[in-house]
Amino acid sequence: MSVFLAELSAAIGRATGEAFTATDSRGVAGGDISQAFRLGDGARTFFVKVQPGARLAMFEAEAAGLAALQAAQAITVPRVICQGVAAARAFLVLEHLPFVSQGDASRLGRLLAQQHRIGAARFGWTRDNWIGATAQANAWTEAWVDFWREHRLGLQLRLAADNGYGGALQRDGEILLANLPVFFADYHPAPSLLHGDLWGGNHAYLRDGTPVIFDPAVYFGDRECDLAMSELFGGFAPAFHAAYREAWPLDAGFAARKTLYNLYHILNHANLFGGGYAAQAARMTAQLLAHIR
Repeated sequence: MSVFLAELSAAIGRATGEAFTATDSRGVAGGDISQAFRLGDGARTFFVKVQPGARLAMFEAEAAGLAALQAAQAITVPRVICQGVAAARAFLVLEHLPFVSQGDASRLGRLLAQQHRIGAARFGWTRDNWIGATAQANAWTEAWVDFWREHRLGLQLRLAADNGYGGALQRDGEILLANLPVFFADYHPAPSLLHGDLWGGNHAYLRDGTPVIFDPAVYFGDRECDLAMSELFGGFAPAFHAAYREAWPLDAGFAARKTLYNLYHILNHANLFGGGYAAQAARMTAQLLAHIR
């Protein structure tokens, strides 16, 4: 057994109060940011994510986010076992949940609406975290427009400039930031507990149909942010959207604001992965400016 697996096994044993010695380790595909694998001893199985040791704070923030979602007592999330550093590698150990691709999508919609009913006095969160591999600032902020301008779109536009994405994207981006209040003239969102990174790959179902969400980037924000991202890359059944809207109808302005909210994620993809995402962000920004001219 490697030094890493030996130290990781010992950490699991301490956290669970039951000795654990890994005998089976199998890689799990699907993640872009962390290595992931299933770790078992013949009796118990855990899900483990690994990063370089300097990135422990990323897993600590993820564990805190999962704890906040679990405390909401709405959608099931994997239980955190432990996190730490072993052999210079940061790790996060979660309970292993056997997933299937389809389940009760209507229940997922209703439960997400229930989760969004959990509120706060301001927008933000108790700590900063990450959206993918990008640091995400969550300083408590009174006004939603200010929060979205400074800690979401503004931050990503500054990163884009640092990464060489200038021209029309930055020019139009500055105009958009200055005119954000236009999108909220008749809409005043309250802080809701958000998953924060709710694309199709971050939800699944247990074998009995129970919905599960994971890999969060938690903060208190406009509930429309989660709904917008759920439409960005697809992957959510129509029954999910219908059930959410039945439980908590959306404002008519969502049709325009979902582009505003998804621009944050497309900019983040441009900053992380390059490719055609910067051009897509420029098109989205121009589309948004059409609403204010």
